[in-house]
Amino acid sequence: MKPSIKIENLSKQYRLGVVGTGTLSHDLKRWWTTSIRGKEDPYLKIGETNVIATRNSKPETQNSKPETRNPKLETRNSKLESQYVWALKDINLEIEQGDVVGIIGKNGAGKSTLLKILSRVTKPTTGSIKYNGRIASLLEVGTGFHPEMTGRENIYMNGAIMGMTKAEITSKLDEIIAFAGVERYIDTPTKRYSSGMTVRLGFSIAAHLEPDILVVDEVLAVGDAEFQKKAIGKMQDVSKGGGRTVLFVSHNMAAVEQLCGRGIVLKDGEVSFVGDAGDVINHYLNKVVGQKIKTYTTDVKGENKILKAQVLDSKHQPKQSFMSDEDILLKVEFNRQYSSVCLGAAIKDLRENKITTKVLDSITELGDLTAILTIPRDFLLNGAYYIDLALFIKNGLVYEYLSSVCSFNVVDVASELAIYGEVNTGVVNMKTQWQLV
Repeated sequence: MKPSIKIENLSKQYRLGVVGTGTLSHDLKRWWTTSIRGKEDPYLKIGETNVIATRNSKPETQNSKPETRNPKLETRNSKLESQYVWALKDINLEIEQGDVVGIIGKNGAGKSTLLKILSRVTKPTTGSIKYNGRIASLLEVGTGFHPEMTGRENIYMNGAIMGMTKAEITSKLDEIIAFAGVERYIDTPTKRYSSGMTVRLGFSIAAHLEPDILVVDEVLAVGDAEFQKKAIGKMQDVSKGGGRTVLFVSHNMAAVEQLCGRGIVLKDGEVSFVGDAGDVINHYLNKVVGQKIKTYTTDVKGENKILKAQVLDSKHQPKQSFMSDEDILLKVEFNRQYSSVCLGAAIKDLRENKITTKVLDSITELGDLTAILTIPRDFLLNGAYYIDLALFIKNGLVYEYLSSVCSFNVVDVASELAIYGEVNTGVVNMKTQWQLV
């Protein structure tokens, strides 16, 4: 079976500031050199691009070792003398039919540029893309909408752009309008729509007109929670029911994990990692985003204030990584001036999901105090975790709330879960046993 999308040596270069070289002769020379002869841009200064990459660089996969990089070369955000920037550099990918692929990365990593090239909004500087099927895209609020046309007219216009007949669009019209929830406003010019209404209608058109490839950028963040849930469900139906391909860009890791089977991490315009969605998210959060804060300390003194927090092993030594069969100690030094003040600690995973919260409210002493919370062995499974701390009065004033003040990793040792070969076995180890009855 042919891949749904095949990307070969794809790069996109932008010139900062003025568009063009400045003269017609230079523009013609650039076109002849890059497009006809396939050579490097003659007006690109060697060594002064914002991202430097090699032609033979390969992305990491689940079974490969990370490539050794020179951090001095990765200067995407540095102010250099060159007027050019590589938004994408040497992208090579194959996406199979029916795959739901999440594309994640930091802001400026090249995600939207890649989708714009895939959607034919802009052309690549070098490389090629081969498609197998009709593509529909929703890249930003109001993509493809004419503000003076009504919602109904925009539905027909978008369908015609995708190559559909009027009869095909009419057969889907009621379903599109109902899903978008804009029945009352469908014959109103879209310039009077709110951003939420516009994105709902735009997504509904793209999803219901049966494209072979659906490309969706972070626009779903504009919709409310109810619509986001509907949209994710619809994308699942599109991929599973119709065997269509979906490319989904989002900063919502939970949505990527729920929707996507595979994923791609972009970093500085290059493919950093490809693999299953769970592995891709872990790679992104651990190696691209990195650990937030390992310990917390402050020299600022005050009443009802957290002074220091750190994660320790059973010998009270600072430690970052733990085996799952080790106890983990959280040591907190704080100041307490009122008898009603409680200390709370919440453990959360990389996706900001809170796993458990423990409150110390049976305190009689006042002044500078130290408390230790023991996270028992075999409670947390493989992964990275963060700790939030708070000093507060129950159902009342919060004196201090510190988010992700400490972090630590748990490496799951061999357990009964390992026999299934599951990558994602959960977060906690529930202390219960099966019993035959």
